[in-house]
Amino acid sequence: MKEKRKSIKSDLKRIDAQRDGDIDYSEIQELDDSFFTKIPLSYPVKKRSVTIRLDEDVILWLKKPGRGYQTRANRLLRRYMEASK
Repeated sequence: MKEKRKSIKSDLKRIDAQRDGDIDYSEIQELDDSFFTKIPLSYPVKKRSVTIRLDEDVILWLKKPGRGYQTRANRLLRRYMEASK
């Protein structure tokens, strides 16, 4: 029998009802000045919407693992591009 998953809405109601003073921050590491010197120098490449025609079996293969097939296609093309340099 499948285990029933708790709705995220019930968690959000509980979190919204929580007061700031009730939140336990003890496990959060304190940030010092060195944290802010490690800012990444590169930003994500801007994405652009395009229309592309792919073979049906390629699309099915990209979609098989679930959501995110466009991201997977982009990563595959990026790896190929970088390997070709």
